[in-house]
Amino acid sequence: LQKLPSVSVMSKAKSGAAAEPVKMGSKLKLARNGNQSRRLRLAMLVVGCFLVAMTYLVASKPRGLVRSSRKLRSCFRFPLRLLGFRTSMLTPLSDERVDICELYGDVRIPGNSSSVLFMESSNDTEHKEAWRVRPYPRKGDETCLREVRELTIRATSEAPRCTVHHNVSAIVFSVSGYTGNVFHDFSDLLLPLFVTARQFDGEVQFVVTDFRRWWINKYRLVLQRLSKHPVMDLDGDEEVHCFKQVIVGLRAHQEFQIDPARAPNGYTLIDFTRFMRSTYSLRRETVNNIEDLAARKPRLLIIARKKTRAFTNIGDIVAMAEGLGYEVVVDEANVSSDMAQFAGIVNSCDVMMGVHGAGLTNLVFLPLNATIIQIVPWGGLEWMSMLDFGYPAMAMGLHYLQYSITIDESTLTEQYPRDHRVFTDPMSFHGTEFKVVRSTFMKTQNVKLDVNRFKGVLWKALEHMIQ
Repeated sequence: LQKLPSVSVMSKAKSGAAAEPVKMGSKLKLARNGNQSRRLRLAMLVVGCFLVAMTYLVASKPRGLVRSSRKLRSCFRFPLRLLGFRTSMLTPLSDERVDICELYGDVRIPGNSSSVLFMESSNDTEHKEAWRVRPYPRKGDETCLREVRELTIRATSEAPRCTVHHNVSAIVFSVSGYTGNVFHDFSDLLLPLFVTARQFDGEVQFVVTDFRRWWINKYRLVLQRLSKHPVMDLDGDEEVHCFKQVIVGLRAHQEFQIDPARAPNGYTLIDFTRFMRSTYSLRRETVNNIEDLAARKPRLLIIARKKTRAFTNIGDIVAMAEGLGYEVVVDEANVSSDMAQFAGIVNSCDVMMGVHGAGLTNLVFLPLNATIIQIVPWGGLEWMSMLDFGYPAMAMGLHYLQYSITIDESTLTEQYPRDHRVFTDPMSFHGTEFKVVRSTFMKTQNVKLDVNRFKGVLWKALEHMIQ
């Protein structure tokens, strides 16, 4: 992996257009040439075999699957476990992070169960089908998903009678996994929930498994903005709820990002941050030009971690920043923090800085054109820092600065000699399991920032305000 510069700039590449097919007349002319004729015959043989094989697959496809695949709409990402049949016959769409199934028709969700039932007549269920889904968007992360309840989605002609009828759609998801870590609260749940639910304009019912009341209470304002209905605890409910549309799982794209091409209504990260500022009634939509700051100093928020990746010389950092003319606020949100209060603090700032970690997630509350400064610990973590916060920050309309510390700024020098591969070849650790990288560079490292070296970064943030 190539080390990124201190100030990263994201570029886009356009894919080339596909070549036009060769016309049949040209093929006939080429066939007159001996070598080209043989190649053409070989190609025709391959195409012929492919058509025969596809004809066989279509002809042998179970009729029940053909009917139900129209009703059990899209099931995103593979592999889906389709009991009794090959998943390839359903042609599920692929997504890197999540399984998601959309059901339309008579859909029943019995409370205190692990089933979502799609009703069909007895004539339609000659071929029973089912999916197993863990409705939390971190597909492939077994450490995370082992705590997430697995739901079974079945087509059936026999189901319990409806006791509650709903005239709105339902979204079923889990609040287990990595909840409690603010980065995962947003990347795994709040952002995917926005992408999935915002299109319904509040007319949607949230059905939650692995119910955690403290989490629901912490983000109640967000949930109430997305749904006009009380959150339903699937595990503690005894009713049989009936819907005409149910989405099991949440739409999730890249880490802490939205792909507008795949999002309903073309939602972007700027739409999400605007939604968050509105939800918490934050006053500032954008950073004022420095000419408008005559009555006040530019405001800098330092996210000060307490346990790992902490600043060991926070006093020196504050003094240096104040010397440059900043008004400095030192704080960090935690699980018990009042979200509305902390969101207000973040929104009042023009610049936010901190060592790579969950606290930087609060950049969602910054006004447009604010600056986020991410300090990258020693250990070749630039790629991770860009994925988690660099690219998302730029997509949110923020200025992004990235500062990689030197060996002398790392407390790892107190644990390893200078000739240890921790310093001479840190990227060699990245070929192992991630837990090795985490334990070596993230769990046991603090930062003593070189204030003279870092001063130029804070000057750069001021330049952004001037521009």
